[in-house]
Amino acid sequence: MPYISSRDRYKFSEVTEAILDSNIDNGGELQYLISELIAQFMADKPHRYKTMNEVMGALNGANLEYYRVVVAPYEDKAIAKNGTVEGYNQPRGE
Repeated sequence: MPYISSRDRYKFSEVTEAILDSNIDNGGELQYLISELIAQFMADKPHRYKTMNEVMGALNGANLEYYRVVVAPYEDKAIAKNGTVEGYNQPRGE
C-alpha cells in the first residue's frame, strides 16, 4: 500500500514535482522512470534476495493498488454498461 504519512510524503515533494513537470508521454518513459528509481534504491544496498524482494513487493503492491483504485472501478462501469462475460457469475457445473 503506497500510503505514507504526510510528513514522510513531504520529503519526496521536490522529486514528485520534477516528475510531474517532465510530462511522461508513454508507458516506456514511465517504465524508465520506475527502473531509475529502483536503481537508485538498490545503489547502496547489498545485492541479495531480501533487497530484491523488497523491490518486487513494492512493484507488486503498487500494481495491485493501481488495479484496486483505478482499473476495477472503470471495469465495474464497463460491466454495468455492457454486461459481464457469460458464465462468470455462475459456478461450474450449473
